[in-house]
Amino acid sequence: MIVPSIDLQGGRTVQLVGGETLAIDAGDPRPLLAQFALAGEVAVVDLDAARGEGSHRELITELCHAHRVRVGGGIRDYATAVAWLDAGAARIVIGTAAEPALLARLPRERVVVALDERGGEVVTHGWRQRSGRALFERLAALRSLCGGFLVTFVEREGRLQGTDLARAAEIVRHAGDARVTIAGGVTTADEVAALDRMGADAQVGMALYTGRLSLADAIAAPLVSDRADGLWPTVVVDELGTALGLCWSNAESLRQAVQRRRGIYHSRSRGLWVKGESSGAWQELLAVDLDCDRDALRFTVRQHGDGFCHLSTRSCWGDERGLGRLSRRLAAIAAQLPPGELATPSNTARLLRDPSLLEAKLVEEAHELAAVDADVRHEAADLFYFALVRMAAAGVGLADVAAELDRRERRVSRRACSNKEPS
Repeated sequence: MIVPSIDLQGGRTVQLVGGETLAIDAGDPRPLLAQFALAGEVAVVDLDAARGEGSHRELITELCHAHRVRVGGGIRDYATAVAWLDAGAARIVIGTAAEPALLARLPRERVVVALDERGGEVVTHGWRQRSGRALFERLAALRSLCGGFLVTFVEREGRLQGTDLARAAEIVRHAGDARVTIAGGVTTADEVAALDRMGADAQVGMALYTGRLSLADAIAAPLVSDRADGLWPTVVVDELGTALGLCWSNAESLRQAVQRRRGIYHSRSRGLWVKGESSGAWQELLAVDLDCDRDALRFTVRQHGDGFCHLSTRSCWGDERGLGRLSRRLAAIAAQLPPGELATPSNTARLLRDPSLLEAKLVEEAHELAAVDADVRHEAADLFYFALVRMAAAGVGLADVAAELDRRERRVSRRACSNKEPS
């Protein structure tokens, strides 16, 4: 798979040749991250921190809250490593400081060790110093202490001359069960596919920024199909992972979907199909994932309009139930609530208009749920309802809360669970 890269220098996204010469200034990283995140995790590298020339801490923390980010650059001690993990980094990338004493204290699956190679030797400090250590020696010493390796072919970095696939295969063999990501020279979709087949990912920067490799083609590179028409079945799900329907994709529809960040598919009867173009039930594309066999896609979308199905239901299996349905109903009420007083307001409308009443009900239902002899199912349903009303009033959806819980799960340090002192 592809891991797009965003390198930060002086608050801007840059691409350097050989780690030194500025080739591209791509500006604000935020829109780039929103686009690149369709492919999954994105590597964000703080070049200033790596060189001891500053830090992008606030900016990268913001990026970690928005999408799944691998943070690298300037992580040299335990406190900094944990701070990034607590900030929501999906993984951290540690370079020069990657020694057993530090790695042993960190969650293995969240740590990627960066090894920059020149002529078989690991180089450090922004590729400026020789370490005297052979690459395979470092792989053997650290592979049980980290979840992955990022190996950069320094002599190929930023030069768009292709990567060394034979060398990459050797690295994968020496890395054990740690997942390898190769950087340096990856330029074509064929290289992304070849790396994927050997069990490695491709970290790509320059080829994406110059347009030599499109993000959609890089995503599609590992895909295969056993169909005569070469189509890929595409499962469409919402932000909570609920299936909305089954579609088909091909290379052109995927390019359009990624470029426009919309739900766009291949119709076997009509060709390119932009979902919602005539009905208004359009989709905002949030993520594209490949299945384990590389023969099917999953589109995660934010559905707008009446629903996914042509029968105006939420999904092709009918309307949803449970918290998702209730959350959307309450959000619709909040959005359509007219100004002024209602002659016969519903309970939901009253709660939305009266924050003090809603606060009182939330406190009341929380106490009832907490009681030792509570009917937990009944009281939890009450509390969920009032909590969802509060969320609707604030414009917060279930997916937002789920994302916050996912971010908290990634924290390493934990606060003690104790009663708060009264204010």
